[in-house]
Amino acid sequence: MTGVEEPETHRQLGLTDEEFQQIHDLLGRSPTPLELAMYSVMWSEHCSYKSSRVHLRRLPSEGEAVVVGPGENAGVVDVGDGVAIALRIESHNHPSAVEPYQGAATGVGGILRDVFTMGARPIAIMDPLFFGDLEEPRSRYIFDGVVRGISGYGNSVGVPTVGGQLTFSPSYRGNPLVNVFCLGLLPLERLVLGQASGEGNLALLLGSLTGRDGIGGVSVLASAGLKAEKEDLSKRPSVQVGDPFEEKRLIEACLDLLDAGLVVGIQDLGGAGLSCATSETAARAGFGMEVDAAAVPCREPGMSPIEIMTSESQERMLAIVEPANLEAVLAACSRHEVRASVIGRVTAPGPDGRGHLVVRGLAGEVAADVPASSLADDAPLYRRPLEPPATFGRHSPGAGVRAAAGPGPYPFSLEEALFSSAYDPSFVYEQYDHQLFLNTVRGPGTADATVLRLAAPGIAFKGRGLSLTTDANPTWCAVDPRAGTAATVAEAVLNVAVTGGRPVAAVDCLNFGNPEHPAVMWQLSESIDGMAEACLAFGVPVVGGNVSLYNESDGADIDPTPVVGVVGVIDSLTAPPPPIALGPEEDALVLLGRRSEGLGGSRFARFFLGEDGGPLPPLDYDGHLALCELIRSVVTTTALVSGVHDVSEGGLGLCFAEMATAAGRGLVVEAVPNAAELFSEAPSRVVVSTGQPDRLLGLAAAAGVPAEVVGRVGGDRFVVTGLVDLSLAELSERRARRLLEAAELTAP
Repeated sequence: MTGVEEPETHRQLGLTDEEFQQIHDLLGRSPTPLELAMYSVMWSEHCSYKSSRVHLRRLPSEGEAVVVGPGENAGVVDVGDGVAIALRIESHNHPSAVEPYQGAATGVGGILRDVFTMGARPIAIMDPLFFGDLEEPRSRYIFDGVVRGISGYGNSVGVPTVGGQLTFSPSYRGNPLVNVFCLGLLPLERLVLGQASGEGNLALLLGSLTGRDGIGGVSVLASAGLKAEKEDLSKRPSVQVGDPFEEKRLIEACLDLLDAGLVVGIQDLGGAGLSCATSETAARAGFGMEVDAAAVPCREPGMSPIEIMTSESQERMLAIVEPANLEAVLAACSRHEVRASVIGRVTAPGPDGRGHLVVRGLAGEVAADVPASSLADDAPLYRRPLEPPATFGRHSPGAGVRAAAGPGPYPFSLEEALFSSAYDPSFVYEQYDHQLFLNTVRGPGTADATVLRLAAPGIAFKGRGLSLTTDANPTWCAVDPRAGTAATVAEAVLNVAVTGGRPVAAVDCLNFGNPEHPAVMWQLSESIDGMAEACLAFGVPVVGGNVSLYNESDGADIDPTPVVGVVGVIDSLTAPPPPIALGPEEDALVLLGRRSEGLGGSRFARFFLGEDGGPLPPLDYDGHLALCELIRSVVTTTALVSGVHDVSEGGLGLCFAEMATAAGRGLVVEAVPNAAELFSEAPSRVVVSTGQPDRLLGLAAAAGVPAEVVGRVGGDRFVVTGLVDLSLAELSERRARRLLEAAELTAP
């Protein structure tokens, strides 16, 4: 084997001089071209988490029901009756900025494979999406492509897209965020881990042919910032191309193999392709693996071992199979029209006690021979400098915030302030099929969290349900990443509670800017601490996640955007939980939780007043838990609630507007005295529409939760006395207009 000596080669692959020297020291020699390429993708930020691992260790990941925590393809949690859930969240941000349709589509495909790799059938997808302002043609182009990519892949593969989040902000103008969450169900006995154990066992590549699409994707795209648009377009070969119909066949074939007990271990091929799948499965088991690059079926002629081992072509799995089971595996794959090829075998650890990944080239020569764990586990661990931004803590609310806190008249239109955050996302989610499997009880736009029956093919419905949500608030986190992330976790836990769920697990997708900027690393560290604090307080383990760094465009970092996915179990799902819509005429509107005039981190302060609004309103963990327990009990054991909605982004104003437009009924609110109370986004508050307000107030008093009647349902107008008076028709029409106008899409 001939080593690489040219100093520019490793730099072109994204490795620093120090990292190249570390590789040289690990091997005791210069790496070969293939070895260097494999280290470059495996030691990329995307695969190795070299800037974030030291911080992620602070997250709580253990719990009584946790079966598999971080480190595997997906987290697995026991939900009783011999059934488990598998959950995972990932990002496909930079690929979606370069090629929106395929970037989003392959993000869906990758997260599905992460889940069914564990033996789980994927039953739901959620997609938190973040774009620049739709007034800009390129933002509209990216928005259109991403939405079509998610619907095109998810609808075709047969997994429902049941919810998500939609955020527009100048922060994402050049760098959109496309995060995808997936939930699956499995019988516990079907659980299989991604390990290559058993000397002499065979390594089979299942699924699509290997092509040149996606080569270097994790190093070219996910581990570097984006620059000018023309330069981004040149990176399109680094974006994978998806085939949802091949994915569907692969799902069914893999689940059949797992049901029949024919697979020792299994791993999907995502970032870094075969380099990742072979090294990680071998390293987890403490074994080695020998791979024959010439045995890998290729889509294009003349592919080199470097291209074969780093290709990120989609719809591929690596299965570890005992030789005695090979014919049965091939027959099962043939039934599903899935290609299966033996490309290698598991080997015993070498004389150094470490399993080695050996790759033979097209002529049978040894092109790479490295310790598998050096690729998977020995990446550099950076403790990058942390420094808060110069503006942190220097809150000085200006004239706009002071005016909003007063009784009026106001030097701005509160109606326009309401419309600035009130838009109808149905233009997006109506393009997704959210009723596949017929398990969706509360789908997008109908409740604060999606509600599914706890059932899947092969898993019978026994009267229980699942509540799931993904939440983020970058405006909060831009003001205070620690407090903002904690409040985001609190919102997710409350969203699950208002649909009757008790949270059992969380996953996170941490989207941040350039980690080489000390302020960005400080934001990431603070955000992780806020998440850890909140998850410990609420008893919710973090069973997996993803870190996406280098989210910057032309040198400008995005706002810190931690996305939190929480899944809860509904122990008795005898009827759909209450919707967000208002109840019948003359229902009382009850506010559960404390009043607040705090505008810190609110959308109103930032985007309408041009200020940060001061520090974030405080989060009382004990009070929040009491509210969650109260609302969970009320919606599952009484008939008191006809409509319920949490107060979060947009404050009471947006909460009332969404409840009114969802029901097509007006309301009159008489107990909100000023604009600050109307738009405060203080945590731990819920608005309930009820025909029995006195009984609800009594239950709240017994639970120690502040509660008061603030208005009533009725009429055809949206009235907040002294502040806003609109016809319901105008409110609904203005709310719908923003995204409908975006349908007039303009190419970049």
